[in-house]
Amino acid sequence: MLAFVPAALFLLLFGVSVREDRRRFRNAVYLGLTFIFTSVGLLSQITFLPHPLATALVALVLLVPVVGTLALGVFLIGNGLTMVRKEGRSPGNLLSFGAGVGIFLLAAFVLVTANTGPPALDAVLVGVVLLVAYVSFLFLCFLAYAYLYGRIKVRGDVDYVVMLGSGLVGGDRVPPLLASRLRKGRQIHDAQIARGGRVPLLLTSGGKGTDEKLAEARAMADWLIAEGVPAEHLRLEDRSRTTEENLQFCRTVMETGDPSYRCVVVTNNFHAFRAAMMARKAGVNGQVLGSPTARYFWPSATIREFAAVFWEHRTVNLSICGGIVALTAALALSA
Repeated sequence: MLAFVPAALFLLLFGVSVREDRRRFRNAVYLGLTFIFTSVGLLSQITFLPHPLATALVALVLLVPVVGTLALGVFLIGNGLTMVRKEGRSPGNLLSFGAGVGIFLLAAFVLVTANTGPPALDAVLVGVVLLVAYVSFLFLCFLAYAYLYGRIKVRGDVDYVVMLGSGLVGGDRVPPLLASRLRKGRQIHDAQIARGGRVPLLLTSGGKGTDEKLAEARAMADWLIAEGVPAEHLRLEDRSRTTEENLQFCRTVMETGDPSYRCVVVTNNFHAFRAAMMARKAGVNGQVLGSPTARYFWPSATIREFAAVFWEHRTVNLSICGGIVALTAALALSA
């Protein structure tokens, strides 16, 4: 059972960290390390298992990830084509297609170059695989924990429901993506009133962009009023230009109204975990809930979110990637 001690340790760290604050990225890393060391522990027990069970275990731990990766590549390419068809050929819409193609290019590179060239090329191959493995590990950690974080529920009453802006159509109209956030915020507002709780204020957040006719917060508030929300239940934060400013300025509004406030922040589901990390950094006292997003939009949006999180932790990530590159160069030169 000693083989499972590392997994148990990381599971304990995960539980303590989540209890301390659900909005930390390290929670995702602890979860991923728990899975990896659990897999290592299971593999260490193969010699003690009946042959059929041992074979099934090896297939589960080793074969499933390989097949799953190839299936993911096919899915991402298909999703990328859907994104281009529905949303156009912007760089952001090509992310899932590029990721899918990248999976197959890497697989082809490994198959073609492994043990077929000079030792220096093998060293480069090892370095590339290590870099991809590190980034992939972080991405899977992010994906798994973001899914878990998205399952949280609002418990007890909140004083504010903050709805983050996302840009207007034609300079003054609420687009479907933003309307989804507003519906989710209203649902939370109405549900709290229905169960006899105090009336939470709906705080719309977003300033006026250079191509917009009015502040996003004003357009969001007007949309809610048109949907039947009383104007007195609304507050506006109409100065922010970024998500960071959304949260910082909303915190000021809420603290001015009630220093001991408790809130929930609403954004789209693909953005919820990163928004939660930003809310923690901004000192906002509340969790983040996600509203539904079109399924075809989710993969590319999630890749963008991960890239942003990776860059936000760039000191650690680039140091580790730099170490892998240095190791690769040393191996190649000594080959």
